[in-house]
Amino acid sequence: MAEALVEIVLEQFVSIIRQQGEVRISLIAGAKQEVQNLQSNFRAIQAVLADAENRQVKDNIVRVWLDELKDASYDIDDVLDEWNTKLQKLKIKKAEDASNPLKKVCSLILYYLSCRPLILRHDIAVKIKGLDRKLDIIATEKERFQFRSFTMSSKKEERPMTTSFIDLKEVWGRDNDKNSLVDLLLSQSSQQVLPIISIVGMGGIGKTTLARLVFNDDKVNTHFDKKIWVCVSEPFDELRIAKLILESLTNSPSQLVGLETVMQSIAQQIEGKKFLLVLDDVWTDNRRNWENLKHTLMCGSLESKVLVTTRKESAANVIGTTNKILLGILLEDECWSLFSQLALFETTNKEFEEIGKRIVKKCKGLPLAVKTLGNLLRFKREFKEWENVLESEIWELEEVEQEVFRPLLLSYYDLSPTLKKCFSYCAMFPKDYEIDREQLIKLWMAQGYLKSKDSKKDIELVGEEYFKSLAMHSFFQDFQKEEYVIDIRSCKMHDIVHDFAQFLTQKECYTIEVDSRGEIELESSYDKVRHSMIKIQGEASFPSSIYTRNTFLRSLVVDCNYGADPKIDLSKLVDQFTCLRSLFLEFCSIEEIPIEIKKLIHLRYLDLSGNRNIRELPETLCELYNLQTLDIRECENIKKLPQGIGNLINLRHLLNLWTNSISYMPKSFERLIGLRTFKRFVISEGSYGSEGCCVECLKNFKHLRVFGIKGLGNLRDVDEVKGIELNNKKNLRDLYVDFEGRMNEEQNQQLLQELQPHPDLEILRLDNYSGKTIFPDWMMSLTKLRKLTIWDCVECEHLPPLGKLSSLEILWIWGMKSVKRVGNEFLGIESDAMSASSSMIAFPKLKYLRFGDTKEWEEWNYGSTKREDEDIPVMPSLQTLELYDCRKLKSLPNHLHQMRTLKKEISFCPLLEGN
Repeated sequence: MAEALVEIVLEQFVSIIRQQGEVRISLIAGAKQEVQNLQSNFRAIQAVLADAENRQVKDNIVRVWLDELKDASYDIDDVLDEWNTKLQKLKIKKAEDASNPLKKVCSLILYYLSCRPLILRHDIAVKIKGLDRKLDIIATEKERFQFRSFTMSSKKEERPMTTSFIDLKEVWGRDNDKNSLVDLLLSQSSQQVLPIISIVGMGGIGKTTLARLVFNDDKVNTHFDKKIWVCVSEPFDELRIAKLILESLTNSPSQLVGLETVMQSIAQQIEGKKFLLVLDDVWTDNRRNWENLKHTLMCGSLESKVLVTTRKESAANVIGTTNKILLGILLEDECWSLFSQLALFETTNKEFEEIGKRIVKKCKGLPLAVKTLGNLLRFKREFKEWENVLESEIWELEEVEQEVFRPLLLSYYDLSPTLKKCFSYCAMFPKDYEIDREQLIKLWMAQGYLKSKDSKKDIELVGEEYFKSLAMHSFFQDFQKEEYVIDIRSCKMHDIVHDFAQFLTQKECYTIEVDSRGEIELESSYDKVRHSMIKIQGEASFPSSIYTRNTFLRSLVVDCNYGADPKIDLSKLVDQFTCLRSLFLEFCSIEEIPIEIKKLIHLRYLDLSGNRNIRELPETLCELYNLQTLDIRECENIKKLPQGIGNLINLRHLLNLWTNSISYMPKSFERLIGLRTFKRFVISEGSYGSEGCCVECLKNFKHLRVFGIKGLGNLRDVDEVKGIELNNKKNLRDLYVDFEGRMNEEQNQQLLQELQPHPDLEILRLDNYSGKTIFPDWMMSLTKLRKLTIWDCVECEHLPPLGKLSSLEILWIWGMKSVKRVGNEFLGIESDAMSASSSMIAFPKLKYLRFGDTKEWEEWNYGSTKREDEDIPVMPSLQTLELYDCRKLKSLPNHLHQMRTLKKEISFCPLLEGN
């Protein structure tokens, strides 16, 4: 946690030093030395942080020291960010003045009086000096702890070793998993590769227990000639693992010392034999670590099997897994059976049973937690003792901390410093909270947690990798992916994992849940909280005590029920929390953004979405020079964007869906060339006044990944669209085009032809196109297109040959009211005979198909779909078919009737009843 924070602060130093080349900076007396002292102290502390963060779990004094370091780091980060912001403001002012001759003369006078060189303000210098003294003390104190250096990594922490022995009396609820796994082990492989089965799951879920169950199964014992159990663990030592395998095969210690000779001996022992090798607790995801062992194991019979247990999905992938088992939680009745056997072995008291079942619910299906609490309560015979366990925060129990958190700590130690910070940040969310993936990545980005050695790589992509890495370490679960969405939308954390994250960040992250029972009393520790989420339920109001308590918050997420009115005083909020990096106020019934919003100079993430009564954004919002994300989705009464929006030079995501009252883009918008996400560029009649931004400026927006353009038909000339240069935007993955406007069919066709995107496009939506067919020359070049939506193209009579799109997974066709028949042209099958050498599958990857509001559609029939007397496969991957308001459609094609597992959702299609 502190490791990542120190890295952020050091990066701030580097950033400011680089800018000295552009703006001369003169520090007041002594301040330059103070900055150098800060940097020196941080470097010294950074070298021992890995050891300090590991030791904090067992040593409260070390934890106190780390808390002091984090407090100082946050404060220093704020001061440096304030300094950096002033530099940005100066650069923006110079750019503005350069474009205005009159202002240029005035600025020369001001520059001479106050900005040559830029004098570091006295208050900032004083803050740096005070913080330097504080950090000096912290750096001196570290010596008494005798920390190990950074190179002596936490991965050398002692890890528990496992064996194959098991007490079957202590196992409950894995019968189905065991039977399925035994069947896999006994099955014959049709491939000429060594079958590797991986059990993947979070620490404490029961992976080793399941492996032991099948290892000792009678059928397994008789099926294999040799059985070997090896605890791999960390650090990975190829020679040690090879010697353990050999010792298990020979039942004697190995005296061999070379890896080559050990591998040769293993090959001799298993040659032609059917063996089962269990590799328990695998951590390494370095492919090279497995190469020698896998080659050696191929000497055995092809009926041999390797069984791997790991909490890292990436480790399962690199080892060459052929079957993956994602081990889930135990059912509640199975947990109760295990708990009652341990805790109630001599008791039938109904009162104890009732409270015991409530305690079991807290374990949320995690076997290790059930077993730990069962053993804890085994000899407690006072009802009050059980009640205390029920009412406590589970991580406050010493036994839970030692037993349940130990496997989670090992997973935590395996993370990089920045990943540790990203994980612990999630403690801010309440238990069982559905965490939005994109929102989480933007929140991480706002805190400066996302780092990449590749300066050309977007930090959003780094965030995606971080999310996947935490998921592969089993820290996330319950992934939600809507049928019409390509990527994962949200996830949750297991309650025990959440408790563990809270254990690591007891004074940093805080969740407040407010209901209608009245004003809450905040704990005194809230004054040190950095990241907080306030969950407002029902008709409750925003807690007024917040306004007077904490001035250090860097994240504030307010979660309201849709339609609620929490009565947030935004002016007070802005005055109080000037350190904020993230402010999330979705659906909070906010009516006005105060001009004081400019005080939030550190703000990177501002979410105002769903506040439908906001009518305008103040010009002072454009003084938030560090802002990276501005979310105004569903702020449907905002009439225009502020004229100075171009000053938001660090803006990367402008989310403005469902803001239809905005009629044009301000002139200064053309300076926002760093945008990665821009949901809607609006073109309307009369958009080209002195205050408006022309469409040609979009050619400079080369970093766009998600882009939408609305009102394309309102362009003055078709040739203007060429200036967008979509085909040169190599990062573009998601494109929305709305042809609404005054252009005719021929002009629309020309527009569509000129809109050719880069071939790496993955998502495309076309709205309000007025041509009779949607088939530009570039359509079939989109070999990576995964989702296509065609919406309200009411004049279109024929569907394009979309079956040729080899990567298409999701297809929505809505409002094509002129289509009467769908045939082979839709599949992309030519009417003339296909050559024998051609390979063809129509819609090879399509999973989700939806037609809606196609009221004139009557026939859905194909002609011949044969090639050389063989049927061409049609939609072999289709999982869901939705038809809505297709009132004249008479029947479905045969291939859909033959798909027994196809999920059909048919509404307002009277002629298809019973299909």
